[in-house]
Amino acid sequence: MEKRYQVFVSSTFRDLQDERQEVMHALLELDCIPSGMELFPAANETQWELIKRVIDDCDYYLLILGGRYGSIGPDGVSYTEMEYNYACSIGKPTVAFLHKSPGKIESDKSENTDDGRKLLTEFREKIGEKHCKYWESALELGSVVSRSLIQLIKREPAVGWVRANELADREATMELLSLRKQVDQLKNELLLVRTSAPQGTEGLSQGEKRHTVRYAFKSTVGSSYQWSNWTASLNLSWNDMFSYIAPSMINESPSHQIVSLLSEWIGEMAISGLKEDDRLRESEVGHFSIKVDDYQTIMVQLRALGLIIKSVKNRSVKDTETYWTLTPYGDEIMTRLRAIKNNEEDVADDGIAENNEDEG
Repeated sequence: MEKRYQVFVSSTFRDLQDERQEVMHALLELDCIPSGMELFPAANETQWELIKRVIDDCDYYLLILGGRYGSIGPDGVSYTEMEYNYACSIGKPTVAFLHKSPGKIESDKSENTDDGRKLLTEFREKIGEKHCKYWESALELGSVVSRSLIQLIKREPAVGWVRANELADREATMELLSLRKQVDQLKNELLLVRTSAPQGTEGLSQGEKRHTVRYAFKSTVGSSYQWSNWTASLNLSWNDMFSYIAPSMINESPSHQIVSLLSEWIGEMAISGLKEDDRLRESEVGHFSIKVDDYQTIMVQLRALGLIIKSVKNRSVKDTETYWTLTPYGDEIMTRLRAIKNNEEDVADDGIAENNEDEG
């Protein structure tokens, strides 16, 4: 809908009538609503309160300053400066227009006392510290105001006014408000889903609680290098297990890949402890694999905790594999567990070589 902006024009009056007329024309050409002292009778305390309310209602404030400081109020400050100070104090978007050469202004349009000239100079210096423009003739002022206001509107868009028949009716407005509340509620629910555990998981084993995981492995026997089958178990925390396999499920991961990851990780965790067993100290140990039942228990638990979910992407009929992916909550927990904190110390590379000749 089309907006119109109300603009308060502040200045001394008798000496700037032609200039104010040009400014009013410029504002009307921009479809703005001019507002200023022409609308008010002589200034007094009651009138000052009215002027402040009008400034409050306006979208922008323009100050024009020529060769006069203006009528002095009870506090020794001109009403023009009082208006400017008030507009600045309430954060009203403001732009000032100062005469470029006040010394060249006709004497009857200039201050004729030393006190008046001093006050005008001080006021100009105060305005010059903020955003201001300069002019020399009434015609030039109209052009400068027009360009400056367009820039000000773009830089600081205001509320503006619209025609009543362009406003939504009450029923439509209430419906929009209701829909907006629903959107906000859904956003809050999504945020809660992403950052909070599902209801009912409080009594489930999770986090740093440990769970016994059984696995199988093989070792060589004596010097014959024949493999023999062994079984063992590890007590692993749910956080550690989830942290290890979660990155593979950022998009999705098939079950066999998760089994391989868990088996590989269990082997890395277990091998040093196995080597302490006298029966295995001199043996080659490898071929680690997690027990199927234990793998299934882990996946069921992670699913019950709201961390993972079955992927529902369309696949080939021949693809009977089960695929898993992270829930938004699971993604959040993975990030907390795996992201590097800024208080963690970097481990320096000590330059020790590794033998990788057996790697493909």
